Amino acid sequence: MKIPYNIILASQSPRRQELLRSLNISFVCKPVLVEETYPAGLVANEITEYLAKKKSSHFGNVKSKDLLITADTIVWKKDHPLEKPKNIEEAKKFLREISNTDHTVYTSVGFTTSEGTKIFTDSAKIYLSELSDEEIDFYITNYRPLDKAGSYGIQDWIGLSKIYKIEGSYYTIMGLPTHIVYEYLKSIK
Repeated sequence: MKIPYNIILASQSPRRQELLRSLNISFVCKPVLVEETYPAGLVANEITEYLAKKKSSHFGNVKSKDLLITADTIVWKKDHPLEKPKNIEEAKKFLREISNTDHTVYTSVGFTTSEGTKIFTDSAKIYLSELSDEEIDFYITNYRPLDKAGSYGIQDWIGLSKIYKIEGSYYTIMGLPTHIVYEYLKSIK
């Protein structure tokens, strides 16, 4: 696929970088470090859309030949987000909260050119088996989930052993809705 822009991925996430490479898209990685805070009252996809746009605005001016990709992912449980845990205790709390129930993952992706930003969002529902305290301790010790929304990665042990049903895209859960990225990039001339 020929893309008329230089693609810049503004993410330090190794998972997003891996997924974009897997689409056979050439890009450079220029992470933007921004505090992932948002106004009170935002819910579900409003949060990820706000943060994807915030990341693009913190990047600065985008040159005419460049296309900036930003993204944000959260786990939404009932009426509140489970973001990246601040510490091990919060990670344990999040994992107990999603144990033996379902939750929704929202990922928003922003495409910014010199002409503006377009944001797209996808969601997926995940069903998780029960996690014992011993399994939670094992997971936290061996998989270091502090950089993952909801305290887990679908591509590692929890995904392999505890997720028994998904409604939606696996890659949206990983942090980049690749089908949206591909279709958007294919559509631009």
